[in-house]
Amino acid sequence: MSDTKNTTYRSIDKNILKSIPNPTHEAYEIKIKIPEFTFLGVHEQPDFADVYLTFYPKDRVIELRSLKEYVYQIRNIVVSYERLINIMYDHLMEIYDPKRLRVLMLCNPRGGISSRLVIDSDWKVRGGKEVFADWKNNVKDTWEVSM
Repeated sequence: MSDTKNTTYRSIDKNILKSIPNPTHEAYEIKIKIPEFTFLGVHEQPDFADVYLTFYPKDRVIELRSLKEYVYQIRNIVVSYERLINIMYDHLMEIYDPKRLRVLMLCNPRGGISSRLVIDSDWKVRGGKEVFADWKNNVKDTWEVSM
C-alpha cells in the first residue's frame, strides 16, 4: 500500500546541508556517527542503519544541526540503500568539498541478511588520488566495526 506522504529519492533536498568555516587549515579528521538512521526501502518497509562519516575538511566543516535535518527528511523517502549511500556521498561532496570523505553504512539485518556499504573519495574510481590508501590492504576499518 502506497502512502502519499512517502516520496522518492529525487526529493532529497541537499540544500538543507549548511557549513561553518573550518577554524584551521591544519590536517585533522572529523568522525560523525548517525545511529538509528531510518528510511523506507524499495518496498516501502522501514530500513535501519548506522551511518559513519569520516571527513577531512578543507575550508568548510559540517554544521551538525543541518546534518540532523538532512537525515530527518530521509525518514519517509522510498529508496534502496545502494542508491541512498551514493546520493548522500554526492551531496556531502558537493556541499562541503572535503579533502576526503568516507561514508560507511551498516544496514541492519532484514530477512537474515545484513549489508555493509562503503564509498571513499580517496579511491581512484571515485576521482581520488589514493593518497590515504588506508583501505588498500584490507585494513580493519578505523571505526572498529565488523559484520
